[in-house]
Amino acid sequence: MKIAILDDWFDTLRRLPCYSLLRDHEVTVWTDHAEDSDVLAQRLADTEALVLIRERTTIRRELIEKLPKLRLISQRSVYPHIDVAACSEHGVLVCSDLHADTPSYAAAELTWTLVLAAMRQLPQQVESMRQGHWQCGVGHTVRGKTMGIFGYGRIGRVVAGYARAFGMRVLVWARPESLQRAREDGYEVASSRQEFFASCDVLSLHMRLVPATKGIVTAADLAAMKEGSLFVNTSRAGLVEPGALLQALRAGRPAMAALDVFEQEPLTDTANPLLQMPNVLCTPHIGYVTYEEWDLQFKDVFNQILAFAAGRPVNMVNPQVVTS
Repeated sequence: MKIAILDDWFDTLRRLPCYSLLRDHEVTVWTDHAEDSDVLAQRLADTEALVLIRERTTIRRELIEKLPKLRLISQRSVYPHIDVAACSEHGVLVCSDLHADTPSYAAAELTWTLVLAAMRQLPQQVESMRQGHWQCGVGHTVRGKTMGIFGYGRIGRVVAGYARAFGMRVLVWARPESLQRAREDGYEVASSRQEFFASCDVLSLHMRLVPATKGIVTAADLAAMKEGSLFVNTSRAGLVEPGALLQALRAGRPAMAALDVFEQEPLTDTANPLLQMPNVLCTPHIGYVTYEEWDLQFKDVFNQILAFAAGRPVNMVNPQVVTS
């Protein structure tokens, strides 16, 4: 099959062990990012199977209609960036392994890295030394403080374990079924949403972005956070009400934020207010970006292509394409 891979910015996939799975296919890897549908249509004109790296490129009807040879989109995790209905209408099968039982340990590790880096002012301390100075302030220890986990899924559960290991009180707020799992794991559950936001010294957001969760964190929620608190988001920027976090940070509650996700990605505008604020630590959506995590993820993605080529597709999002 003729396979195209989009947005492999550092040409990483060729260096992964799993890449050998595609040895019998013709593969084109694009290492830059294109948004214009005409540019993408030209690049993908002969493509039969398209590999996406998470949500870096949006696949909408306008593009799908320009790709008559496309038969398969293979990726991993959720797919709000794909127009599945348009794919179905044009005979394009979407396969995506939702890996229900496997957390992204890489994302959980980055979350905890951001917590410690923000609390101990690591970026500021490093920059102070680079400028020829010594200590530039005093940070905070996490032991004995309250770690809030908003959304107790696969990643939230792992982050809660890290917090417990560091001697923090863990407080959870989530859907009723998730709260029950948290109780079974021995964690404290907030009595109300208001109590949750008001009690956390560190609050980390861990849930999928779907219509029901869009803007789930409101300006009122953030305003209720403790003085000196830290808000962490390594999930999706759309989970927070548009503009609410920036407004809240300017008002001082929360006092700090550590972010790996943004409303516009890639975020390259150095004038963006979040990049200018000394109380905000930003990383460029690298939560899942490690060699180990990518090899695990793209083994699944490439195996979906092999299954399709063998006439036995798996992890089908729109199986009616096959049955019809």
